[in-house]
Amino acid sequence: MGLPPDRPASDADLVRAALLGAREPFAELVRRHQRAATALAARVLGSDDLARDAVQEAAVTAMTGLDRLRSADRFGAWFCGIALNVSRRWLRQLRSERPGMSPDLVRSDAGPDELAELADLAARVRAAVAGLADGQREAVFLFYLQGLSHREVAAELGVSVGAVKSRLHQARAVLAPRLAPLIDIQEATAMAATTDTPEWTDVSVTEVRREDGDPETRKHIMVLEAPNGQQLPIWVGPAEATALAMTLEAVEMPRPLTYQLAVGLLAAAGAQAAETRITRLDGGTFYAVVIVDGPAGRREVDARPSDAVTLATMVNAPIRVDTRLFAEAGSGECPDLPWQSYPTGAAELAADGERRFYVAPQGRGRAQGQAGEPEAGP
Repeated sequence: MGLPPDRPASDADLVRAALLGAREPFAELVRRHQRAATALAARVLGSDDLARDAVQEAAVTAMTGLDRLRSADRFGAWFCGIALNVSRRWLRQLRSERPGMSPDLVRSDAGPDELAELADLAARVRAAVAGLADGQREAVFLFYLQGLSHREVAAELGVSVGAVKSRLHQARAVLAPRLAPLIDIQEATAMAATTDTPEWTDVSVTEVRREDGDPETRKHIMVLEAPNGQQLPIWVGPAEATALAMTLEAVEMPRPLTYQLAVGLLAAAGAQAAETRITRLDGGTFYAVVIVDGPAGRREVDARPSDAVTLATMVNAPIRVDTRLFAEAGSGECPDLPWQSYPTGAAELAADGERRFYVAPQGRGRAQGQAGEPEAGP
């Protein structure tokens, strides 16, 4: 397989060439990711020499198992994971050969009391991380403990880079109070200042509106309001606005639409949407999560605000907003627009959606509109 001459070969290009039997592409893959893999191995083994040897073994393992790589563009994260597994196996062997070896790698000049204190501290930190929600725990482990980049963590978990940053932000907020007793007052104060712990407030949906104009370009907006009267306007897609309006107006449909299906699937799995949170505003786009309680415990599911709010409205679950978003939405990042003057409200949107459902071709009910648009503040 020839590689494109007009651009540097991507990891995926090199993987495909290596699978066809070429040797140099695989060597180039290892060269690209050797430094990161060696750094990770050194963290586990505490020795640069051992780390280099472990990466060599990882390279052999990767070469013989390359056909098991599911995504060709994720070779780097996959190779680093192999290097970590080799390093951990070697560390277990070293411990069995040296029973007195500390379970946590520390300075060789540390005294017995300091060794015990550091081992206890490490165990308590690990316990705090283990108590995080699944998505947060995986992101913390890959980003902070394995040293992967945001993009590599996103590829490993199959989520967006924005979702990774959101999970890390939420994890830091959870860990700060849990770890505060383990550090002195000055460090605790510094951590609290840098983790930006969110303050949640309950909100309700007070408006769903649509402006006049070209049906292809006109804007739709939902407005969330806190008990103190602060409002948070969020642009949404036309299909999402219609679905939310139909939910608010309690429109009954002969067949379940998408959100009714989602609620039914949760119920069938023995789970329920317990809470929706609007978590952050990044680059003019809002992000949200749905808190789901199920047989495996509490989980966070990344979602667009409109989807999360509609789902919460259907099951009467709380909708909460980080209070800082009210100020951010009114800043230069999200300039004000006269959404209050949009003429079409929830009742009209719901009626329009109901009409379109009943006149859909061949009697098939379907909500029309464009989905998948980013959701922003006006």
